[in-house]
Amino acid sequence: MLTNLHWLGHASFRLDASRIIYFDPWKLPKDSRKAGIIFISHDHFDHFSKDDIALISTKETVLVTDKSVGRQLEGKLVCKEIKSLKPGNKIEVSNGVKVQAVYSYNLNKEFHPKEDGKLGFIVTIDGISIYHAGDTDYIPEMKDYACDIALLPVSGTYVMTADEAANAALAIKPRAAIPMHYGDIVGSNSDAEVFRDSLKDKVEVRILKKEK
Repeated sequence: MLTNLHWLGHASFRLDASRIIYFDPWKLPKDSRKAGIIFISHDHFDHFSKDDIALISTKETVLVTDKSVGRQLEGKLVCKEIKSLKPGNKIEVSNGVKVQAVYSYNLNKEFHPKEDGKLGFIVTIDGISIYHAGDTDYIPEMKDYACDIALLPVSGTYVMTADEAANAALAIKPRAAIPMHYGDIVGSNSDAEVFRDSLKDKVEVRILKKEK
């Protein structure tokens, strides 16, 4: 499954599975593949890009997001359906693709308040579960999250630091962890490397090369 997961920069990923899935698409190339399902974690510009969503949407695309983004897109997007969730919701998106919407918030900063209902997603497809954390700190709820692959922010400032993300990975215990939210706006490759080195012999870490 990891060979089918493509890092598109920052917090943006594409998964080529039985459905083409995007997480927080941003700064996509014009020839990007069309999406079966798009997950948008929250309404900040580097996660919620109307232009990028429109680029990859078709009449068969399902968009899954939080309440704020759902309100902003209602009636303004060519797609099959918009599903607006809040933390704790569990749904089947389509054809066996299941999602658990989970909390994503800051503990010691004010950029992502818990009460805003911004999301992370645990998506199960083709027998594999992937957790996209969104913009979050290392929060207590993570000890109850279960997944095969965890996509975790590592850049600090707006999200948890690389060391905090390593502690999050130890709590979640995925089969593999992938650093994200660096290389644009904040953070650098060194953050991803600190994350990897902190988890040596504890959790497998893959640093994905940005797809062009």
